Parts: sequence; structure tokens; C-alpha cells
Amino acid sequence: MKKLGLLINPVAGMGGSVGLKGTDHMVEEAIRRGAKPRANDRVRQALRELLEIKNELEIVTCPGDMGEDTAKSMGFRTTVLHTGGRRSLKDLFDSSRTDTIVLSKAMEEAGVDLLLFAGGDGTARDIYEGVGTELPALGIPAGVKIHSPVYAKNPQSAGDLAKLWLTGKVTKTAEQEVLDIDEELYRQEIINTRLYGYLSVPLEHVFTQNRKAPTPLSETASIESIAHEIVEHMEEDTYYLIGAGTTTRGVMQMLGLKNTLIGVDLIRNKELVANDIYGDKILDFIKGKKTKLIVTVTGGQGFLFGRGNQQITPEVIREIGKENIIILATKAKIAEFHHQPFLVDTPDEELNKELCGYYRVITAYGEFTMCRVSES
Repeated sequence: MKKLGLLINPVAGMGGSVGLKGTDHMVEEAIRRGAKPRANDRVRQALRELLEIKNELEIVTCPGDMGEDTAKSMGFRTTVLHTGGRRSLKDLFDSSRTDTIVLSKAMEEAGVDLLLFAGGDGTARDIYEGVGTELPALGIPAGVKIHSPVYAKNPQSAGDLAKLWLTGKVTKTAEQEVLDIDEELYRQEIINTRLYGYLSVPLEHVFTQNRKAPTPLSETASIESIAHEIVEHMEEDTYYLIGAGTTTRGVMQMLGLKNTLIGVDLIRNKELVANDIYGDKILDFIKGKKTKLIVTVTGGQGFLFGRGNQQITPEVIREIGKENIIILATKAKIAEFHHQPFLVDTPDEELNKELCGYYRVITAYGEFTMCRVSES
């Protein structure tokens, strides 16, 4: 009988869809803005991949929303650790990191074969403080900031890799970086990524994401060239939703408009409509209106949706339509991926499937290439 440790940060990712750029110390504000918990939904997607070995598996987990409820609802044999831990979302307004650290240590002591955790970079930091590299661990991406390569590409990949590890088909681990940024500085658009340590992650790169990489300063001319192409071909009386990132920022700079580097802005007729908007606020403007969405991919990782731009919710993407998505990427950024597809990892599994396919990607003034978009 194999033992799988399961630890969920139930509020992970809540700040993303409502424009908070993170959830640390912001749970109450996220709820006020209408955010809903989604980490447990992401975990269900991962655990579905383990159902076929359910009878050979014991899940050692945490109380309530931190793992117990989801594991039991899916019929897994479950042992609940009651060392610290909160039982429900309402207890998490003043959540400390102590629960995650204490419970991860308790799982190591319980002899789990793998610790599967759901959250973002902050959760990964806490797991590192709890178990270091002593226990194999793997992250289910559920947070807003997910720069660390200790996470799988999506929940299904996390489940697949966990199954391979637990059935002995993957036997090696690699020490992967635990990275995080200061959320308060991040909200001020100051991005300072720091290495906190390493986790031992099952070694199968097809299932895990790369670390986030910044756009180098040498790309400035390429970004300006792309911006020229976009601005010259903007259509009248059409809304343009400008996604996060330095490549898309070039469009706003060329128009002389205030830009939210890590947020989403809306323009029409080359004039600013709104800065730093999200989800339902976006829909209030664009519902039933002609709209185009301008996005880029995350450097080093290749995510089109699901990393750092959760403000562009599945509902917004569906309203705009796949045919109205405009992708920008410099040639150097595309070359980083060595012909690998761009990735989508929204909370809507059906939408992820619908978004797959080939897209025209603008790489310079008058130049484009075709790139494939995939779920994994």
C-alpha cells in the first residue's frame, strides 16, 4: 500500500481572478470582490488520474478544506492528520504559514511516498521549510504566482506524474528551485524573484513546468517593432484588452497610455478606457461589443493563459472568442521553447481543449509565425 501525502492551500489563487496579483493577506478583499475558492477543484482534476490505483493507495492528508474533504468525496482511503491545520475556509482569514510547515513535517514522519501539494510559490516555500529535500514533493498549480519549477504544467499532469511515481514507473528525483516574489512589491509592479531553496521533484520533464524567466533588456527593439504592427492595424470602435507582460506593455507605451505591467488594461480608439481591470469588471465593458485580446506567453514557461493573467477569466475568453486572440512574442522568446507548444491552464477544462490549435503569432513589424497551443 502506497502513501500519498496531500496538502491543499484552499485559498490559493483566489486573488488572481479579481486583480489582486496574489492572495497573501488578501483573502477577505478577494472574497469581497467576488472571488471563489478553486484550489480544491484543481486537486480533484489531479486526483482523477489516480482513481485507477485507488485500491492500492492511502492518502494522508489535512483536515477539512486542506485535503480531507476532497479526498473522501472521491472515495480514497484517507488518514487525517490533526497536527495544527484549519478545518474550513472561514478559519483562513488570518492564515499563517505554520500549518503548512507543521503538517508537511507530520506527513514526512507518517512515511508518505510523495507529498502532493496545491498552491502557489508561497505554498512551495512553506513545503520547503517543512521537509526540504528529504521527501519527494510535487505541486499542483493553483496559485497566482507560479514561478517555481516544482509545479506540474497543469493538474492532470500532476496526477499523471504522481501515479507514475507511486507505481514505480518513475524512480528518480531532481532538486528543483523554490522561487517566490514579494507580493507587496509585486502589486507595485516591482518584480524581485528570490531563490528560497529546493524540493526533490519526481524527474519527468514532460509533466513539469519550467521556471519563469524575465524578458531581457536586449529585446526592447523587437518589442517596439511588434507594437508598431499592432498599433498600425488597430480597428476603430473596437475594444482591445491588453494582457500582462513586457511584450504587451510595448503597445501601451507606443500609444502613450498608462500601463499595468502585471495587470490587464482596456483601450478603445487608441485611448485608455480602464487600467488594471479583471473578470466581471471586464465583462461590464465588453459584453456584446467587438473586442480583441492581446496577450503574450510567459518567458521560460510558455503559458498563454493560467500564469500571471488570471484576471482574464474563462468567461472573458469565451466572450471575446478564440478567433479574436492576438498573440505577441519576440523571435528570441519563441526560440526558447525549441518548437514546444504554448500552454493553456485555465480553471475551465473544456475551454482549455477549445483553445488548442495553431495560432498566428506576431514576431515583428509585418512578420508572424504559426505556433501550436496545447494543454500540456
